[in-house]
This record gives sequence, structure tokens and C-alpha cells, in this order.
Amino acid sequence: MRCHIPADRRGPLLCLVPFLWTLALGLWGLSRQDSVWRDEAATWQVAGRSAGEIWRMLANVDAVHGLYYLLMHGLFEVFGASTATLRLPSVLAVACAAVCVAVIGGRLAGFWAGLGGGLALGLLPAVQFHLQEGRPYALVAAGAGLSVLLLVSLLEDRPGRRTWPRWTAYGAVVLACALLNWLSLLALPAHAATLWWVRARRGVWLRWAAYGSGAVAGALPLVLFSRGQSDQVSWIPPLAWHMLIGPGILLAIGALGAWADRPDRSRLSAAAVGLPLLVVPQLGLLAMSLVRPLFLDRYVLFGMVGLALLIGAALGAAVRACAPRFPRASALLVPGVAAVSVLALLPVELGRRDPASRIDDVLAVASEVALLKRDGDAVLFVPAARRDTALVSPGAFTGLTDLALAETPVASATLKGEEEQPARIREALLERRRVLLVTDSAELAKAPSAERDRVKTAVLRERFAVVEDRQVRGRRVTVYERRD
Repeated sequence: MRCHIPADRRGPLLCLVPFLWTLALGLWGLSRQDSVWRDEAATWQVAGRSAGEIWRMLANVDAVHGLYYLLMHGLFEVFGASTATLRLPSVLAVACAAVCVAVIGGRLAGFWAGLGGGLALGLLPAVQFHLQEGRPYALVAAGAGLSVLLLVSLLEDRPGRRTWPRWTAYGAVVLACALLNWLSLLALPAHAATLWWVRARRGVWLRWAAYGSGAVAGALPLVLFSRGQSDQVSWIPPLAWHMLIGPGILLAIGALGAWADRPDRSRLSAAAVGLPLLVVPQLGLLAMSLVRPLFLDRYVLFGMVGLALLIGAALGAAVRACAPRFPRASALLVPGVAAVSVLALLPVELGRRDPASRIDDVLAVASEVALLKRDGDAVLFVPAARRDTALVSPGAFTGLTDLALAETPVASATLKGEEEQPARIREALLERRRVLLVTDSAELAKAPSAERDRVKTAVLRERFAVVEDRQVRGRRVTVYERRD
């Protein structure tokens, strides 16, 4: 079908419409009712430190997110700490990724395929979750989209044209993504599959290998160093059959999109680009998880760029099929599908913007602490990681004595600080008459594994009585008073 939109307007529309569409989806309910959950709380409290303090912390914990923390530190310095500053980078990143999808789809499968793919990206449930998330995964998706766009432009070039600036940009983008999350290097074998699919020239293979290897070499020190901090992912469960349902559904959808595109062998197409980007990282992460549990969908969120390309290709094929019989109606197909998808996915969209979509809310329980505390009260955290509530909302804890804390998170260059020995915690606790305990809600709470936490809960149970107990959004604050 020949697009009725003038050629000189198609390019700007492919950039502007998906960007504004995704931006609107991201700004809708951005604050999530002023809630911040534990993963975002880590970003918040680290971004509030100085660059030197962040650098010292990375030697002990979370080195894999070092570049992201430094970026967020700069934004917090300029714009101040808020949920908007925390999440807007992800919103803008997904909007830019949508533009990349639209441009790639437009070049490979036509205007409507590009527009459909660009609109689809922000509606995918996995993307909706990270669209408003103060973590680095949306930024990696944007980088993946840009690297694919650069690769497509290089594959479309005629021999003899100067390409080294774009190859350099390609290597730099892949490296930047790896520094944000080194599992994004799984995009490289996906790009290799695209080169094999289209029977790329030997010169293209050599340049891809050189610049890709440069990106890997640049990220290798981070990969090796972060392996020493692997305890951070020790909570990820081993692979189970139910964990394969989601990837299986995505692969089925991707296969349908590839079939709709019906590419010729050796022709650069949306299927040749999108299907490897969707499939290869998923399979790669599954294979890695057989050695050490690592399978979390957010680690390969960038594969959704490939899925959006395939969805766009399917929509473009539908428009072409309808055009001969319904030329006017075919032009409304993509906008109509987008509108219907918004309505069909409304429960998902509302759910993603509700505090209940996350496991907890550190700000809500801080508000409860501010209401319940009295002068001279003490506070304990079980486990110690729940101290994030006080780190994100220090004003709510003003006047409270943290009985277990020996060294603050900043001083100890850690996320949760260093605590006293169990005997010292017991002594300090017995000297108090009123204590607030901040912990997980009943449905999330687990038996304390650390000796310090077992001492805290044992003394409270034996020598104190509960006088107030409130649970809110995955967290719990309990007020204890001495029985004597």
C-alpha cells in the first residue's frame, strides 16, 4: 500500500508520534501515589551521596550499577530528589527507544510498520513496569534500540562509503549499555544472528567483530569485579518450569510477527532484526541460569525492542493486506489497534501505576513512623536492609535512636550500614522502654536468618509488649513497650 501521508512528513511523524505517545504513557501516574519501593529506594539513597562516597561504596556493593548511580547523582544535584527526578530518565529512555523502533520499522517494512512498532513498545506490560522505574533497565533498552538502528544503517550502506564514525558510535553505545547492565552484552550475539540471517559481507563481519570486541573489552573489568559481589543476586531462585511461560509466550508472539513479515533470505527485514533481538538474549540468559540462577526478565528488557519491531511488521502487513479492498479504512488500522490496545490493557496500565504493583513502599511506612514515634524512642530494623526507609525519609526518624547501628551506610560505604554485635544490641535494647520495629508486612516477612535479627526479635518478644501495630503497602511498624 502507498502511504497517503506525504513523504516529507513521514520521517518527522515516525519520530514525533511514538515519542509523545510513550512520553504521555510515562507521565501518566508517574508518582504512583507518592510511593517508592525497595529497589528504587537504593537508587534514591545512593544518588543522594557525593560522587566520592558513591565510588567508595561501589568497591563493596552494587558495582554493576555504578554508572547509573553516578548519573542519578548528577540529576539529583541539579533537579533535587523527587519521584519525578527518579523516574523521568526511564520515561525519556523508553520514549527514545520507541523512536528507534519506529525509524527501524519504517526503513525495513514501511511507514505503518514503523508507526505500529513505535506505538506498541510503550504498551508492552513488561515495558510498562520499567517505564516508571527508578532503575537502569529502561536506559539499556534505549541503548539497545540505538545500537540496532546504527547496525541497520550500516547494513544498508553501499560498499565504499565511510562508515567508521557509525561503527565507533555502535561500539560506544554497546559499551555504555554494558556499563549500565553488563548482561546487555547478550545483544551482541543477537546482532551476529542478524548478520548471519542477511548474509552480511565479510567486511561488515570484521568491523562488527572489532567494535563489538572493543565494547566487551571495555566492560570486562566491570564484569570480573562484579562477580565478587555475586551475593547480591543470591536471592534469585533456580529455573523452574513456570518461569518459562512468559518467555514462551513472547517467543510465540515474535514468531507470528516474523511470519507476517515473511522476509526473503538475505534481505534485511524487521524479522531479521527483531526476532534475534527477542530470542537470543532470552535463550542466553536461560543458559547462564543453568550454571547460576540469574533469570529475571528485567535483565533482558531490551529484547522488547525486538518484539515491538515484530508487532509493527505484523501491523504493516495487515495494512498492506487491507489496502486493496479498503484503502481509506486501512489508514486507520494502526491508530485503531493502538486505541483498542490501550482499552484492553487498561487493567494492566492501572495496575502498573498503583503502589500495590511493587512489593513494598518505603515512604508509606515512614509516614506511619512519624505518627507513632515519641521523644526518646528507639528504632530497630529487621532485616537491616529495611533501614532504607530511614535513609530515604530521614525527617520521619528525627529524634529516634537506631539501637543496632554501629556505622552509617555512608561511613561504611554500604547500602544498609554496619550493625553492632548481637550482645551489644541486646544490652542497648534492654535499656529502652519504648521501641519501634520496622520490618516487612506479615505476608512478606520471613524468619530472621542473621543472628543480630534473631536477637532483636527474641528480646522484643520476651521483654516487651506490643502496643501498636500498623501494616501498609508491604511494610510494618510495630511499637513495643517494656513489660516492667
